[in-house]
Amino acid sequence: MIRRLLVLFIALFCFVGISWAGPVEWIEVPATDAGQQWWDRGSIRDNKNGLRTVLSRFTPAPSEDGEQRQGELYVMELDCGQSLYRDKQVNGIPRFRSTFQAAENDGLIVSVIEAVCNEPLSG
Repeated sequence: MIRRLLVLFIALFCFVGISWAGPVEWIEVPATDAGQQWWDRGSIRDNKNGLRTVLSRFTPAPSEDGEQRQGELYVMELDCGQSLYRDKQVNGIPRFRSTFQAAENDGLIVSVIEAVCNEPLSG
């Protein structure tokens, strides 16, 4: 009996998790010598502090020998008013003490901040 309840609970949890996950719509920003970066339109959220979060994907440019290096997924928190960002998660691992920083000369991050901060929230 307990085993059946456990199986039912796990199945229900998996179903609910799938239904909460929305479609991913990657939007690429202009590439730079550093690589390529995308942000997910469906992941944009405003939090209670007035900051915006978004899922972002970065793929570094190939190395000098042509080898493609592995990319990373980020959950970025953006302060649109000051054009600052911090990484809340990298590849699913939380960054609890991350601090806000300016994008400065990082064209990829500047483009992500501009695009995401100007994107209207859906729903």
